[in-house]
Amino acid sequence: MGRQAKLALEDGTVFAGRAFGADGERTGEVVFNTAMSGYQEIITDPSYKGQIVTMTYPHIGNYGVNEDDLESAKPWVEGFVAREFSRIQSNYRASATLEEYFAKHDIVGIDDIDTRALTRKLRTTGAMNGVLSTKDLEDASLVGKAKAVPHMVGLDLVKDVTGREAKPWREFVSTDRAVVPAPKHRVALIDCGVKWNIVRLLAREACDVTVYPATVTAQEIVSQKFDGVVLSNGPGDPGAVTYAIETAKALLKKQVPMFGICLGHQILGLAIGARVYKLPFGHHGANHPVKEVATGKVEITSQNHGFAVDERTCADAGIEVTHVNLNDGTVEGFKHKSLPVFSVQYHPEASPGPHDSRYLFNQFIAMMGKK
Repeated sequence: MGRQAKLALEDGTVFAGRAFGADGERTGEVVFNTAMSGYQEIITDPSYKGQIVTMTYPHIGNYGVNEDDLESAKPWVEGFVAREFSRIQSNYRASATLEEYFAKHDIVGIDDIDTRALTRKLRTTGAMNGVLSTKDLEDASLVGKAKAVPHMVGLDLVKDVTGREAKPWREFVSTDRAVVPAPKHRVALIDCGVKWNIVRLLAREACDVTVYPATVTAQEIVSQKFDGVVLSNGPGDPGAVTYAIETAKALLKKQVPMFGICLGHQILGLAIGARVYKLPFGHHGANHPVKEVATGKVEITSQNHGFAVDERTCADAGIEVTHVNLNDGTVEGFKHKSLPVFSVQYHPEASPGPHDSRYLFNQFIAMMGKK
Protein backbone atom coordinates (compact mmCIF):
# COMPACT_ATOMS: atom_id res chain seq x y z
CA MET A 1 0.00 0.00 0.00
CA GLY A 2 2.94 2.36 0.50
CA ARG A 3 2.88 5.24 2.96
CA GLN A 4 -0.26 5.55 5.04
CA ALA A 5 -2.33 8.66 5.65
CA LYS A 6 -5.59 9.46 7.41
CA LEU A 7 -8.24 12.16 7.04
CA ALA A 8 -10.32 12.81 10.16
CA LEU A 9 -13.41 15.03 10.37
CA GLU A 10 -14.65 16.91 13.40
CA ASP A 11 -17.74 14.67 13.65
CA GLY A 12 -15.51 11.66 14.36
CA THR A 13 -15.40 10.15 10.87
CA VAL A 14 -11.96 8.87 9.83
CA PHE A 15 -10.82 7.81 6.34
CA ALA A 16 -7.66 5.73 5.97
CA GLY A 17 -5.74 5.72 2.69
CA ARG A 18 -2.41 6.16 0.92
CA ALA A 19 -0.17 9.18 1.36
CA PHE A 20 0.62 11.21 -1.75
CA GLY A 21 3.18 13.98 -2.08
CA ALA A 22 4.75 15.38 1.08
CA ASP A 23 4.73 13.95 4.59
CA GLY A 24 3.17 16.01 7.34
CA GLU A 25 -0.06 17.11 8.94
CA ARG A 26 -2.49 19.75 7.70
CA THR A 27 -5.77 21.15 9.03
CA GLY A 28 -8.59 23.07 7.39
CA GLU A 29 -12.19 23.12 6.23
CA VAL A 30 -12.88 20.02 4.11
CA VAL A 31 -14.77 20.82 0.89
CA PHE A 32 -15.44 18.98 -2.36
CA ASN A 33 -14.86 20.12 -5.95
CA THR A 34 -16.84 18.62 -8.84
CA ALA A 35 -14.50 19.66 -11.69
CA MET A 36 -13.24 16.88 -13.97
CA SER A 37 -10.00 18.68 -14.81
CA GLY A 38 -8.11 21.80 -13.80
CA TYR A 39 -6.59 20.39 -10.61
CA GLN A 40 -3.45 22.49 -11.05
CA GLU A 41 -5.52 25.68 -11.25
CA ILE A 42 -7.44 24.57 -8.14
CA ILE A 43 -4.29 23.85 -6.17
CA THR A 44 -2.81 27.29 -6.96
CA ASP A 45 -6.05 29.26 -6.43
CA PRO A 46 -5.53 31.47 -3.32
CA SER A 47 -9.26 31.19 -2.58
CA TYR A 48 -8.56 27.67 -1.26
CA LYS A 49 -6.36 28.96 1.55
CA GLY A 50 -7.58 27.27 4.73
CA GLN A 51 -9.25 24.35 2.95
CA ILE A 52 -8.61 20.66 2.31
CA VAL A 53 -10.01 19.95 -1.15
CA THR A 54 -11.64 16.66 -2.15
CA MET A 55 -11.97 15.97 -5.87
CA THR A 56 -15.14 14.09 -6.81
CA TYR A 57 -13.72 13.04 -10.19
CA PRO A 58 -12.06 9.70 -9.38
CA HIS A 59 -8.81 9.94 -11.39
CA ILE A 60 -6.58 12.97 -10.78
CA GLY A 61 -3.07 13.78 -11.99
CA ASN A 62 -2.83 11.89 -15.29
CA TYR A 63 -1.73 14.97 -17.29
CA GLY A 64 0.84 16.13 -14.74
CA VAL A 65 1.64 19.78 -14.07
CA ASN A 66 3.26 22.59 -16.07
CA GLU A 67 4.41 26.17 -15.61
CA ASP A 68 1.78 27.76 -17.87
CA ASP A 69 -1.40 26.79 -16.00
CA LEU A 70 -0.59 28.26 -12.60
CA GLU A 71 -3.08 30.69 -11.07
CA SER A 72 -0.59 32.09 -8.56
CA ALA A 73 3.06 31.75 -7.61
CA LYS A 74 2.52 28.73 -5.32
CA PRO A 75 -0.09 26.21 -4.12
CA TRP A 76 -2.53 27.37 -1.44
CA VAL A 77 -4.62 24.29 -0.59
CA GLU A 78 -4.03 22.92 2.89
CA GLY A 79 -4.39 19.35 1.63
CA PHE A 80 -5.71 17.39 -1.35
CA VAL A 81 -7.93 14.30 -1.48
CA ALA A 82 -8.81 11.96 -4.37
CA ARG A 83 -10.04 8.46 -5.09
CA GLU A 84 -6.90 7.79 -7.13
CA PHE A 85 -3.89 10.01 -7.85
CA SER A 86 -1.97 9.05 -10.96
CA ARG A 87 1.66 8.25 -10.14
CA ILE A 88 2.61 8.90 -13.78
CA GLN A 89 1.82 11.68 -16.24
CA SER A 90 1.23 11.58 -19.98
CA ASN A 91 1.07 15.00 -21.61
CA TYR A 92 3.51 16.83 -23.87
CA ARG A 93 3.02 20.04 -21.83
CA ALA A 94 3.87 18.45 -18.50
CA SER A 95 7.07 19.38 -16.70
CA ALA A 96 6.53 17.14 -13.65
CA THR A 97 4.16 14.63 -12.13
CA LEU A 98 1.57 15.80 -9.62
CA GLU A 99 3.35 13.86 -6.86
CA GLU A 100 6.66 15.57 -7.66
CA TYR A 101 4.88 18.94 -7.54
CA PHE A 102 3.28 18.12 -4.18
CA ALA A 103 6.59 16.97 -2.72
CA LYS A 104 8.37 20.11 -3.97
CA HIS A 105 5.77 22.44 -2.46
CA ASP A 106 5.12 20.47 0.74
CA ILE A 107 1.51 19.59 -0.09
CA VAL A 108 0.04 16.58 1.75
CA GLY A 109 -2.33 14.39 -0.23
CA ILE A 110 -4.34 11.23 0.37
CA ASP A 111 -5.99 8.80 -2.02
CA ASP A 112 -7.45 5.29 -2.03
CA ILE A 113 -10.41 6.45 0.08
CA ASP A 114 -14.14 6.45 -0.72
CA THR A 115 -14.54 10.03 -1.96
CA ARG A 116 -18.20 9.38 -2.82
CA ALA A 117 -18.94 8.61 0.83
CA LEU A 118 -16.97 11.68 1.94
CA THR A 119 -18.80 13.93 -0.53
CA ARG A 120 -22.23 12.61 0.48
CA LYS A 121 -21.38 13.29 4.13
CA LEU A 122 -20.33 16.86 3.36
CA ARG A 123 -23.48 17.42 1.27
CA THR A 124 -25.64 16.13 4.12
CA THR A 125 -23.95 17.74 7.11
CA GLY A 126 -22.18 20.67 5.44
CA ALA A 127 -18.48 21.42 5.13
CA MET A 128 -16.58 20.29 8.22
CA ASN A 129 -13.16 20.94 9.63
CA GLY A 130 -10.65 18.14 9.37
CA VAL A 131 -7.06 17.08 9.73
CA LEU A 132 -4.99 15.22 7.12
CA SER A 133 -1.91 13.46 8.43
CA THR A 134 0.84 11.04 7.48
CA LYS A 135 2.45 11.42 10.93
CA ASP A 136 -0.31 10.86 13.48
CA LEU A 137 -2.42 7.80 12.60
CA GLU A 138 -4.34 7.53 15.88
CA ASP A 139 -8.03 8.09 15.21
CA ALA A 140 -8.93 9.66 18.57
CA SER A 141 -5.98 12.04 18.41
CA LEU A 142 -6.83 13.15 14.88
CA VAL A 143 -10.50 13.75 15.66
CA GLY A 144 -9.50 15.85 18.66
CA LYS A 145 -7.27 17.97 16.43
CA ALA A 146 -10.06 18.36 13.86
CA LYS A 147 -12.44 19.63 16.54
CA ALA A 148 -9.88 22.25 17.56
CA VAL A 149 -9.56 23.80 14.08
CA PRO A 150 -11.04 27.34 13.91
CA HIS A 151 -14.21 27.57 11.83
CA MET A 152 -14.28 29.62 8.63
CA VAL A 153 -16.85 32.15 9.84
CA GLY A 154 -14.97 35.16 11.16
CA LEU A 155 -11.60 34.25 9.59
CA ASP A 156 -9.71 36.90 7.63
CA LEU A 157 -7.53 34.81 5.31
CA VAL A 158 -7.07 37.60 2.76
CA LYS A 159 -4.21 39.00 4.82
CA ASP A 160 -2.32 35.73 4.21
CA VAL A 161 -2.64 35.71 0.41
CA THR A 162 -2.67 39.35 -0.71
CA GLY A 163 0.39 41.08 -2.11
CA ARG A 164 2.53 43.43 -0.03
CA GLU A 165 2.99 46.23 -2.56
CA ALA A 166 1.44 47.64 -5.71
CA LYS A 167 2.72 46.10 -8.94
CA PRO A 168 2.13 46.62 -12.68
CA TRP A 169 0.46 43.52 -14.07
CA ARG A 170 3.53 42.41 -16.05
CA GLU A 171 5.51 42.17 -12.81
CA PHE A 172 2.69 40.42 -10.99
CA VAL A 173 1.69 37.64 -13.39
CA SER A 174 3.97 34.88 -14.63
CA THR A 175 5.09 34.89 -18.29
CA ASP A 176 2.13 35.23 -20.62
CA ARG A 177 2.71 34.48 -24.31
CA ALA A 178 -0.53 36.07 -25.51
CA VAL A 179 -0.44 39.16 -27.71
CA VAL A 180 -1.60 42.11 -25.60
CA PRO A 181 -3.11 45.16 -27.34
CA ALA A 182 -2.17 48.73 -26.54
CA PRO A 183 -3.99 49.75 -23.35
CA LYS A 184 -7.12 51.89 -23.57
CA HIS A 185 -8.15 51.84 -19.91
CA ARG A 186 -6.28 52.03 -16.61
CA VAL A 187 -7.58 49.57 -14.03
CA ALA A 188 -6.78 49.16 -10.34
CA LEU A 189 -7.19 45.58 -9.16
CA ILE A 190 -7.61 45.01 -5.42
CA ASP A 191 -5.86 41.71 -4.71
CA CYS A 192 -7.79 39.69 -2.13
CA GLY A 193 -6.19 36.49 -3.49
CA VAL A 194 -6.52 37.11 -7.21
CA LYS A 195 -6.19 34.36 -9.81
CA TRP A 196 -3.68 35.31 -12.48
CA ASN A 197 -6.14 34.68 -15.31
CA ILE A 198 -8.26 37.64 -14.18
CA VAL A 199 -5.25 39.89 -14.69
CA ARG A 200 -4.35 38.23 -17.99
CA LEU A 201 -7.83 38.68 -19.44
CA LEU A 202 -8.02 42.32 -18.39
CA ALA A 203 -4.68 42.91 -20.13
CA ARG A 204 -5.92 41.15 -23.25
CA GLU A 205 -8.95 43.47 -23.24
CA ALA A 206 -6.63 46.50 -23.52
CA CYS A 207 -6.43 47.32 -19.81
CA ASP A 208 -3.29 48.61 -18.12
CA VAL A 209 -3.68 46.89 -14.76
CA THR A 210 -2.01 47.81 -11.48
CA VAL A 211 -2.43 45.17 -8.78
CA TYR A 212 -2.83 46.60 -5.27
CA PRO A 213 -2.74 44.85 -1.87
CA ALA A 214 -6.15 44.35 -0.26
CA THR A 215 -5.16 46.96 2.33
CA VAL A 216 -5.07 49.75 -0.28
CA THR A 217 -7.10 52.83 0.60
CA ALA A 218 -9.66 54.47 -1.64
CA GLN A 219 -7.61 57.66 -1.61
CA GLU A 220 -4.60 55.85 -3.07
CA ILE A 221 -6.73 54.58 -5.95
CA VAL A 222 -8.66 57.80 -6.55
CA SER A 223 -5.45 59.86 -6.59
CA GLN A 224 -4.18 57.83 -9.56
CA LYS A 225 -7.33 58.53 -11.61
CA PHE A 226 -8.00 54.96 -12.72
CA ASP A 227 -10.86 54.31 -15.14
CA GLY A 228 -12.17 51.39 -13.08
CA VAL A 229 -11.58 49.05 -10.15
CA VAL A 230 -11.79 45.25 -9.94
CA LEU A 231 -12.24 43.52 -6.56
CA SER A 232 -10.81 40.03 -6.86
CA ASN A 233 -11.62 36.61 -5.52
CA GLY A 234 -10.07 35.38 -2.28
CA PRO A 235 -10.44 33.10 0.75
CA GLY A 236 -12.24 33.22 4.08
CA ASP A 237 -15.16 35.17 5.49
CA PRO A 238 -15.84 38.41 3.57
CA GLY A 239 -17.25 40.02 6.70
CA ALA A 240 -13.84 39.77 8.35
CA VAL A 241 -12.12 41.76 5.57
CA THR A 242 -13.23 45.07 7.05
CA TYR A 243 -10.45 47.13 5.44
CA ALA A 244 -11.51 46.13 1.91
CA ILE A 245 -15.17 46.78 2.73
CA GLU A 246 -14.30 50.31 3.89
CA THR A 247 -12.29 50.93 0.72
CA ALA A 248 -15.22 49.76 -1.41
CA LYS A 249 -17.62 52.04 0.51
CA ALA A 250 -15.40 55.04 -0.17
CA LEU A 251 -15.07 54.18 -3.87
CA LEU A 252 -18.86 53.88 -4.15
CA LYS A 253 -19.17 57.46 -2.93
CA LYS A 254 -16.77 58.53 -5.69
CA GLN A 255 -18.91 56.67 -8.27
CA VAL A 256 -15.87 54.76 -9.55
CA PRO A 257 -16.80 51.97 -12.01
CA MET A 258 -16.33 48.66 -10.17
CA PHE A 259 -16.45 44.97 -11.04
CA GLY A 260 -16.46 42.36 -8.27
CA ILE A 261 -15.58 38.68 -8.65
CA CYS A 262 -16.31 36.00 -6.02
CA LEU A 263 -15.07 37.37 -2.67
CA GLY A 264 -15.00 40.78 -4.36
CA HIS A 265 -18.71 40.31 -5.13
CA GLN A 266 -19.42 39.61 -1.46
CA ILE A 267 -17.30 42.57 -0.30
CA LEU A 268 -19.19 44.87 -2.68
CA GLY A 269 -22.48 43.51 -1.39
CA LEU A 270 -21.49 44.26 2.20
CA ALA A 271 -20.17 47.71 1.27
CA ILE A 272 -23.47 48.57 -0.44
CA GLY A 273 -25.54 47.38 2.52
CA ALA A 274 -26.60 43.81 1.72
CA ARG A 275 -25.92 40.86 4.02
CA VAL A 276 -23.80 37.75 3.44
CA TYR A 277 -24.26 34.27 4.91
CA LYS A 278 -22.34 30.97 5.02
CA LEU A 279 -23.47 28.26 2.61
CA PRO A 280 -23.80 24.69 3.94
CA PHE A 281 -21.10 23.18 1.72
CA GLY A 282 -20.38 25.92 -0.80
CA HIS A 283 -20.05 25.79 -4.57
CA HIS A 284 -16.79 24.35 -5.88
CA GLY A 285 -16.45 23.10 -9.44
CA ALA A 286 -16.45 23.94 -13.15
CA ASN A 287 -19.96 22.85 -14.07
CA HIS A 288 -22.45 25.03 -12.16
CA PRO A 289 -25.46 26.33 -14.15
CA VAL A 290 -26.26 30.02 -13.72
CA LYS A 291 -29.19 31.92 -15.30
CA GLU A 292 -28.97 35.52 -16.42
CA VAL A 293 -32.25 36.95 -15.14
CA ALA A 294 -32.81 39.54 -17.91
CA THR A 295 -32.44 37.13 -20.84
CA GLY A 296 -33.00 33.67 -19.38
CA LYS A 297 -29.66 32.61 -20.85
CA VAL A 298 -27.93 29.81 -18.97
CA GLU A 299 -24.16 29.83 -18.47
CA ILE A 300 -22.07 26.92 -17.25
CA THR A 301 -19.68 28.43 -14.75
CA SER A 302 -16.61 27.80 -12.65
CA GLN A 303 -17.20 28.45 -8.95
CA ASN A 304 -15.35 28.41 -5.65
CA HIS A 305 -17.04 30.04 -2.68
CA GLY A 306 -18.48 29.21 0.71
CA PHE A 307 -20.51 32.40 1.32
CA ALA A 308 -23.33 34.09 -0.60
CA VAL A 309 -25.13 37.44 -0.73
CA ASP A 310 -28.58 37.28 0.87
CA GLU A 311 -31.17 38.02 -1.84
CA ARG A 312 -33.66 39.29 0.74
CA THR A 313 -31.37 42.24 1.51
CA CYS A 314 -30.58 43.28 -2.06
CA ALA A 315 -33.56 45.51 -2.90
CA ASP A 316 -33.21 47.65 0.23
CA ALA A 317 -29.48 48.04 -0.53
CA GLY A 318 -30.27 49.44 -3.96
CA ILE A 319 -28.99 46.52 -6.01
CA GLU A 320 -30.73 44.31 -8.56
CA VAL A 321 -30.05 40.58 -8.85
CA THR A 322 -28.77 39.81 -12.36
CA HIS A 323 -27.79 36.12 -12.09
CA VAL A 324 -29.09 33.17 -10.05
CA ASN A 325 -27.75 29.68 -9.40
CA LEU A 326 -30.01 27.03 -10.95
CA ASN A 327 -29.00 24.40 -8.40
CA ASP A 328 -30.07 26.23 -5.27
CA GLY A 329 -31.39 29.65 -6.32
CA THR A 330 -28.64 31.64 -4.61
CA VAL A 331 -27.52 35.06 -5.86
CA GLU A 332 -24.79 34.76 -8.50
CA GLY A 333 -24.63 38.38 -9.65
CA PHE A 334 -26.01 41.86 -9.07
CA LYS A 335 -25.77 45.40 -10.38
CA HIS A 336 -26.31 48.69 -8.61
CA LYS A 337 -29.46 50.53 -9.65
CA SER A 338 -27.79 53.94 -9.96
CA LEU A 339 -24.00 53.49 -9.78
CA PRO A 340 -21.60 51.95 -12.36
CA VAL A 341 -21.11 48.84 -10.26
CA PHE A 342 -21.75 45.14 -10.92
CA SER A 343 -20.40 41.83 -9.71
CA VAL A 344 -20.69 38.07 -10.01
CA GLN A 345 -20.20 35.28 -7.51
CA TYR A 346 -18.66 32.90 -10.03
CA HIS A 347 -15.43 33.06 -12.07
CA PRO A 348 -15.72 34.56 -15.58
CA GLU A 349 -11.95 34.17 -16.03
CA ALA A 350 -12.38 30.39 -15.61
CA SER A 351 -9.24 28.50 -16.44
CA PRO A 352 -9.24 25.90 -17.95
CA GLY A 353 -12.92 26.71 -18.51
CA PRO A 354 -15.80 26.89 -19.23
CA HIS A 355 -15.66 30.23 -21.03
CA ASP A 356 -19.37 31.08 -21.16
CA SER A 357 -18.94 34.15 -18.95
CA ARG A 358 -16.00 35.91 -20.59
CA TYR A 359 -18.45 38.57 -21.88
CA LEU A 360 -18.46 40.11 -18.41
CA PHE A 361 -14.99 41.54 -19.01
CA ASN A 362 -16.33 43.30 -22.11
CA GLN A 363 -19.23 44.56 -20.02
CA PHE A 364 -16.75 46.10 -17.59
CA ILE A 365 -14.80 47.68 -20.46
CA ALA A 366 -18.01 49.18 -21.86
CA MET A 367 -18.97 50.53 -18.41
CA MET A 368 -15.61 52.28 -18.08
CA GLY A 369 -16.03 53.72 -21.58
CA LYS A 370 -19.40 55.25 -20.68
CA LYS A 371 -18.00 56.73 -17.50
